[in-house]
Amino acid sequence: MKYRAVPHASRACRAPWTTRSAATALTVLCAAVASSHARAADNATLYGRLNLGMESVGGGGQGSTARLSNYRSVIGLKGDEALGDGLTLVWQIEGSVLLDTGGGTSIANRDTRIGLAGPWGTAFAGVWTLPYNAATASFDPFYPTTAGYMSLLGNGSAPIVNNISDTSSFDRRQQNVLQYWTPTWQGWSGKLAYSPGEDVSPVTGARPSLWSGSTTYVDGGFTAVLAHELHRHYQTAATTDRGWKLGASWSWGNTRVAGVVERLDYRTDAGSLRRDAAYVSVVHKLGAVSLLGGLSVAGHGKGPVGVGIGHVESGSGTGAAQLTVGAEYALSKRTSVFAFASRIRNDDSAQYDFAINSPGAALGSHPSLLSVGMRHSF
Repeated sequence: MKYRAVPHASRACRAPWTTRSAATALTVLCAAVASSHARAADNATLYGRLNLGMESVGGGGQGSTARLSNYRSVIGLKGDEALGDGLTLVWQIEGSVLLDTGGGTSIANRDTRIGLAGPWGTAFAGVWTLPYNAATASFDPFYPTTAGYMSLLGNGSAPIVNNISDTSSFDRRQQNVLQYWTPTWQGWSGKLAYSPGEDVSPVTGARPSLWSGSTTYVDGGFTAVLAHELHRHYQTAATTDRGWKLGASWSWGNTRVAGVVERLDYRTDAGSLRRDAAYVSVVHKLGAVSLLGGLSVAGHGKGPVGVGIGHVESGSGTGAAQLTVGAEYALSKRTSVFAFASRIRNDDSAQYDFAINSPGAALGSHPSLLSVGMRHSF
């Protein structure tokens, strides 16, 4: 939705909002649109995603619960300004919309940046999803709902973090990050991110930092990705955690198959903790209906006895599997309704749980989920 004049923004500002925080966020967004177009400098776009499900969750040791769950609904502004000689200013401000409670946590707590783009690529700074996360997120047809593959892959989901918060997850949107994206050349492209050690870890006393990178190759209906991420001094003052991920997807006709393999390696005072995982998904379209399926398998953690980072634990009986099946019906190009079911089967000594909207899983439990919902993008 592009705004070419101030009156368009004023109509958006008259939209009904039920909470003060959401109204304040929209007011700021509208003011930004009006200001930018009054100067006729930026090409600004207001966009968003409203994504909500009615869920029944159980099997986690906490009983069965019916609830409404927000699937990371967002609202944002993005734009660019031609600076001449092939150089372009790029910017974006994106925040969460809590569709189930009618609130908004922040105007800029999601992908938010300012930077420059040119024939040499794009460089920017701000808060942004890391290349390791972004490399395979689109391979999961249930991302970013409660049933997303980050329940097992990546060791949990970190929607906005820095280098001293959620030090177990490799599925991250990082604060204080610099990123560079290459242009595409014969199907190849790359991304590199760096988050400097701005904060002192209360656990290690060090200044942890992060590097994340990915390489992608696209040829028609085939996509291959390789991603790597390292966390310096996250667990101790002198060690580095690493994640490796290799993925591919194939599309032919109305069917797409995707797969990912991942290895996480944490370094602790007691030694190295390693875990391998894999994921496969299938999407098949029948007119307006899409049939969806996804299977994740996490292996046993390997390392010193009793060592655990997040949901990754060492020893036998520490693996898990998650199966999700569902269907989606497209009411239009931007609106759809969906239904899906998901179940995590933990081994006796594992405690994996749904990564977002977590109901709380007990050791060896089998969390389950049924959801019916609607999604609209604008």
